[in-house]
Amino acid sequence: MPTRQFLMTAENIMGAGCLPDAMSLVQSRGYRHALIVTDAPLTALGVTEKVASLLRERGVAVTVFDGVQPNPTVSNVNAGLAAQQQAGADCIISLGGGSPHDCAKVIAVLATNGGTVMDYRGADKVNKAPLALIAINTTAGTASEITRFAVITEETRHLKMNIVDRQLAPLISVNDPELMRGMPASLTAATGMDALTHAVEAYVSKLATPVTDACALHAIKLIGQYLPRAVSNGREDIEARENMTAAQFLAGMAFNNAFLGYVHAMAHQLGGQYNLPHGVCNALLLPHVEAANVSACAPRLAEVARALGVNTLDLSVEAAAHAAVKAMHDLARAVGIPAKLSELGVKREDFPLMAVNAMKDGSGATNPRKLTQPEIEAIFEAAY
Repeated sequence: MPTRQFLMTAENIMGAGCLPDAMSLVQSRGYRHALIVTDAPLTALGVTEKVASLLRERGVAVTVFDGVQPNPTVSNVNAGLAAQQQAGADCIISLGGGSPHDCAKVIAVLATNGGTVMDYRGADKVNKAPLALIAINTTAGTASEITRFAVITEETRHLKMNIVDRQLAPLISVNDPELMRGMPASLTAATGMDALTHAVEAYVSKLATPVTDACALHAIKLIGQYLPRAVSNGREDIEARENMTAAQFLAGMAFNNAFLGYVHAMAHQLGGQYNLPHGVCNALLLPHVEAANVSACAPRLAEVARALGVNTLDLSVEAAAHAAVKAMHDLARAVGIPAKLSELGVKREDFPLMAVNAMKDGSGATNPRKLTQPEIEAIFEAAY
């Protein structure tokens, strides 16, 4: 095996009720003014003020930027950077799911490195350490709170840009399932299926290792067991919420090091073109992409089937792999994911361009087999 590195956020606070301890940690690090990067719905729900109050009680001044959109844009980053500069904030706290975390990562980079968002498109272009970033999760799906990835939409071209750098990983991640009790069922389902996609794509990746395999397979097992419970009774079932935070965290550990595949390469196009929820796009595409991958990684997909609770004892390896594809599809339906892309306003005439752009997206580079443009178009069609 070639030399590998295993990268993730250095310090991680987790467990029900851990938020006050995490804010005490911010105080102990000597930060004096925090910019909270979040979205308007969390502010309306009072979650932003809850975090802000805990910081103020500890002597940390707070400025709030809650203009992050569900698919964060270059304009969101620029507005957040302006807020940071005007306030003179010496740290950033991202609050929410992947959208605030990704936006905050790039704000933190620009605050110390300068330039524009476009300057950092691609891999390993950050020269100086970003502004200190603490990521507080309110969803269980993206794992952006521990990863080196950010995805930002260039809104004039409807193009999602991947920014990858080990320095993007926040200094501290916070996963308090108490913050997730109020998450709507639809968001719980979408983010949970996002986490499943991370785990599956990392497990079948050409860069998978025994360490990432262990993380990915246990994440898949936990999601199969606890996502339906979190969707159906997420306010009361704290055990399901806690296990989903663990599952998405494990999936993040896996894909932060083994990377992703064509599900994400294609989902990025749907998000950029139509501003659709990332987790929903992943959930719709996952079974179809993995069906195309069976010929390259049937034994691994058979393990995915077993992790999802499928009895494969009397099945051939290939049949078990196809059973995994069906199990992914069934789980998406069970938690209420829309059945087809056509229900989301996607247009067939956009398939060729999205297929071309998906082939250029770096997420597909570690897929177990290379897909052609006609194959990608056929997958869009199958999901339509």
